[in-house]
Amino acid sequence: MLHLKKSKANSRSSEQFNLELPDSHGPFHIIGDVHGCFDELVCLLQKLGYSITFDQKKQAYNIETPGNFKVIFVGDLVDRGPNSPEVLRLVMDMMTQGLAYCVSGNHDDKLFRKLQGRHVKIRHGLELTVEQLEKYDKAFHERILDFLGSLPHHIILDNGRLVVAHAGLEERLHGSNTKGVRELCLYGPTTGETDSYGLPIRLDWAADYCGKAIVVYGHTPVHEPNWRNNTINIDTGCVFGGRLSALTYPDHVITSVNAFEVYANSIRPFLKNYHHQ
Repeated sequence: MLHLKKSKANSRSSEQFNLELPDSHGPFHIIGDVHGCFDELVCLLQKLGYSITFDQKKQAYNIETPGNFKVIFVGDLVDRGPNSPEVLRLVMDMMTQGLAYCVSGNHDDKLFRKLQGRHVKIRHGLELTVEQLEKYDKAFHERILDFLGSLPHHIILDNGRLVVAHAGLEERLHGSNTKGVRELCLYGPTTGETDSYGLPIRLDWAADYCGKAIVVYGHTPVHEPNWRNNTINIDTGCVFGGRLSALTYPDHVITSVNAFEVYANSIRPFLKNYHHQ
């Protein structure tokens, strides 16, 4: 059973919503921030047991899954990496085939606004995605626009036992649909100040988390996806030369592949653990 909860937000052409899938119990492979690292994504999926082929005539990927697994992407599919368009195509094809879910990341949302024709600053890797998309036709651009505009800001699964949000979300806001909750899902809570790198100082929401639902998220690269208060950050910084990681749910197994190259330089060093924000 699929429950879409939508709320109008910011006069966007696409309404923002959370996606409630109480009867979806898994098993899932939840994959961290891809950031255009297409080859690593294919390698990770193959390591997890997926078969991926490309139909030249249909210009589409065909995916076979190991058993009844589905994939959940934590967002930030695009920017900084070498092949954001094919990452998008693969994820869109997986979703079309009913094999995946995806939440919006802040980079995905910015590309959405750019494709809408809105004014955004072309930086932090968006310039690479825009350049890469120049080789693709209008129909593909429109497909991406529709896809990105349809992404929920968080997903609730397995009778509320599992929540996936790009930057995480504290328990009292699970299932909420407001502009503020959407911003928290995309960017996480901040103090309003910037650090020595000129980046927002983030509040450590997971330090006080005591919810029953497991929250899986990304957004901030970490060296190791360690559990903390029933939450886990699985962004291991593939685009920065780290790894692309997946969490198997409900078995709680981490599977990773190393980045093939360093595609971008991280402004802020990876978190070594969750006690140093």
